[in-house]
Amino acid sequence: MKALVYNGSRDVTVKDVPDARIEQPTDVLVRITTTNICGSDLHMYEGRTDLEPGMVLGHENMGEVVEVGSGVTRTQVGDMVCLPFNIGCGFCRNCEDGLTGYCLTVNPDPNMAGAAYGFAGMGPFWGGQAELLRVPFGDFNCLRLPDDAREKENDYVMLSDIFPTGWHCTRLADMRAGDSMVVYGAGPVGLMAAYSAMIQGASQVMVVDRHPDRLKLAEQIGAIAVDDSKGDPVEQVLELTRGKGADKGCECVGYQAHDPQGTEDAAMTMNNLVKSVRFTGHIGVVGIFLPQDPGAPDELARNGKIAFDQGLAWFKGQKIGNGQANVKAYNRQLRDLIHMGRATPSWIVSHELPLSQAPEAYRNFDARDEGWTKVLLKPGMTA
Repeated sequence: MKALVYNGSRDVTVKDVPDARIEQPTDVLVRITTTNICGSDLHMYEGRTDLEPGMVLGHENMGEVVEVGSGVTRTQVGDMVCLPFNIGCGFCRNCEDGLTGYCLTVNPDPNMAGAAYGFAGMGPFWGGQAELLRVPFGDFNCLRLPDDAREKENDYVMLSDIFPTGWHCTRLADMRAGDSMVVYGAGPVGLMAAYSAMIQGASQVMVVDRHPDRLKLAEQIGAIAVDDSKGDPVEQVLELTRGKGADKGCECVGYQAHDPQGTEDAAMTMNNLVKSVRFTGHIGVVGIFLPQDPGAPDELARNGKIAFDQGLAWFKGQKIGNGQANVKAYNRQLRDLIHMGRATPSWIVSHELPLSQAPEAYRNFDARDEGWTKVLLKPGMTA
């Protein structure tokens, strides 16, 4: 099969690799129809993780079931399915508690909770930026889609990661209807967090970024664009909230945050959020922070640490929730919002490209080139 393979820093190639296949009775084999490039793919693409060369990338996947293992009883050949980026077994303590992002059995590393497709440190599972994908524990991990799956494919594929992750960030922040929300980062996840806040009845949503095309997308859903290249974002948020700060905040940038001058500062968005959110406010963190970052500019960040303003956060009595989304906790409900026309997350899509153009797409998306906001790869599309 054709697949996008990671060779090293900023070096990915579409090449022929052995076909994905059924390996266990509970496996499902999916022919990928849409697979997205995620912002977190860029951490690996840039060489900022310990990802080994040879891995097939891609954790935002959707497609048609073409084969099922002998132990699969519910998922059927021909089903259109969306796959959560995190792989769960369905029967360990965490999966039974709904914490499928922290499955205790799927990852062969005994010191690691959680597994994912095509991701550093999350097990040996090849990703779906390919023609075929093996799905372990298929009955549990396949979200079956309604009969409008092909018509709304670009919406449903967002259920693999960014829509549930954005939603999760608002839940980590304990957002309630009527709350004001500030979101740091207008990448795909930040835009989905803002969108989720709007759907849930936020009274005011502010999105901090500096890329005009992304801020325009935020404004399309009624959010207030806060351009941090035109002034201190904290001061802008305080002005918009009568000096009190937002009720809730979302961190959707992570450890590779940069200031408007291009200086990398892993602590920047977290510290700005503490200052932007009111006393006793809550903050959700889904931007990636890793235990090690070999490409970081300083020793603290290389060891996964940041100079966090704990004193101010404590003094303000703020609550902080963080971690990757447990996609299965949300994807059914969000699927039904899409099916009933209450949510259309595909509004962020800028490009639909064949798999063969994935290397070029990575280069443009990584460079934050204007207009490259969300890239979908279609293995069945011809160039």
